[in-house]
Amino acid sequence: MKIEKILFHTRFRELAFNSLKSILDLKAAGLKEIVLTHIIPLEESAFVPYGGYLKEAEEHARAKARMQFEDWQQTLEQAGIASFIRIETGITNAKILEIADQEKVDMIVVGRKKRTPLEKVYVGAHILDILRRSPVPVLMSKYMVQFEWEGELVTRVNEHIFRRPLLATDWSDPSQRGLKMLSALKGAVEKALVAHIIGSKLSKKASPEALKELELESRQRLDAFCQILADAGLLAESHLSMGRTAVEIIKMSREYKATMIVMGRTGKDWFEEYWLGGVSHRVAEISELPVMLVP
Repeated sequence: MKIEKILFHTRFRELAFNSLKSILDLKAAGLKEIVLTHIIPLEESAFVPYGGYLKEAEEHARAKARMQFEDWQQTLEQAGIASFIRIETGITNAKILEIADQEKVDMIVVGRKKRTPLEKVYVGAHILDILRRSPVPVLMSKYMVQFEWEGELVTRVNEHIFRRPLLATDWSDPSQRGLKMLSALKGAVEKALVAHIIGSKLSKKASPEALKELELESRQRLDAFCQILADAGLLAESHLSMGRTAVEIIKMSREYKATMIVMGRTGKDWFEEYWLGGVSHRVAEISELPVMLVP
């Protein structure tokens, strides 16, 4: 697994340029090229009653996006990273995935939907759909986030996000691919954290003897994951916890000062995943850290 080419999609929201700069550390891990992508939604240039096709509106949006991107390209050039621009009109998710396939990118980077105080558990439909459907890893970027911790409102700025990635593993095939993704980050990583949560449902049903055996097995698996990373030249440490999976992952990411979370994408039925949200999507939504989901 490698990360040489990235699709960076933006709607030019506040701090979008800062999010772009936060991934430039990947140059040390082999990043060579970024596809700067903006999708003009159909509703902004579609047919309207008695008005027809809003061609001028589309051309204005294209010109504005191109001007912004050309300004960003100066920073990328100074960082030694090649880039080119893709501005398309259409259905956002479909176009992002289409461009990702055409350009053969190794990863997609998208920004989260800004939440309102009423949206406590909500991943925007656009982001959720990309996370669910993408055949390549997706990084949900979060440059500046406000969150409540121990009764206080905290503001966090995520800049060097690849320094201490935390891989939350459930031993699934996507988790194994998440391990390979961590190895691909070599050069940008100072230390990798590998974590496993023994879920509440499982631990409550297990006898003390069975739970002790499960803990021993989990630690052995974690050690094996860390050894794979060590063989790849990465410093790694393991952590084991028990409880509600999403809550514990976020708790561990704070306690051990992780800078991002890497997870395998859940394999649940898509209907259940869309409406109820699996662990990976739950973490992507409520964590203040950038989250990478690996299919």
